[in-house]
Amino acid sequence: MSEELPIRQDIEVEVEVLYADQHSRPGEHVFVYFITITNHGAETVQLLSRHWVITQAVGQPEEVIGPGVVGEQPVLEPGQAYRYNSFCPIARPPGQMRGWYTFQNILGHRFRVAIPPFDLRLPQRHLN
Repeated sequence: MSEELPIRQDIEVEVEVLYADQHSRPGEHVFVYFITITNHGAETVQLLSRHWVITQAVGQPEEVIGPGVVGEQPVLEPGQAYRYNSFCPIARPPGQMRGWYTFQNILGHRFRVAIPPFDLRLPQRHLN
């Protein structure tokens, strides 16, 4: 990365993840994740991009970088939350996703917000 952006703590990212049994098959295990982003800060901000690092049991980590989330670049006013869901297929669980969002404030100053790591694990019934 060409520039190191400051990391902010006043934007909260919460994650829930579910195994999508009905969309999975051997060699492609699909996990659906629900993310809530809450602006606890004092200024309006806009989510510009995402950067994911996805690891699985075997192989090199995969990076996914792109604008916004699910085709949107939401604006969050102070106290406002934004919720979305997406999915991640992996061949060899267990896996993990982690990363960050890049935001900017109304003055155009950019910063990062960490996405806490979360596990992509098969439910116990699939481990037997």
